[in-house]
Amino acid sequence: METYYDPAGLSDFSPAGVGSLSPELWDKYMAYYGSVFQDGALTSREKSLIALAVAAAVQCPYCIDSYTNTCLQKGCSEEEIGEVFHVTNAIRGGAALAHGVQALKIIKDQAI
Repeated sequence: METYYDPAGLSDFSPAGVGSLSPELWDKYMAYYGSVFQDGALTSREKSLIALAVAAAVQCPYCIDSYTNTCLQKGCSEEEIGEVFHVTNAIRGGAALAHGVQALKIIKDQAI
């Protein structure tokens, strides 16, 4: 079965791949990106776990692939990675449920 996601395509997230479409902007983005993931108030390990959660939330298979590997390289355990997906699910599911507030408002307005 063919899918949009091709693990081999991750290698095209590079200067020679998508970066070649606009090298100047690619370089600026990568400089920023590199700075963001350096140790700061959060460690680069913690930032990688956050990035994995965001990747799951936005459902980017390339990012999930990349950040799962990055988390493993930074010593994250299977349990930590598993919890990332449960935290993501709790927030995403909660956000969907919270949209019920809009439906409740409409229901209450109709009752008047």
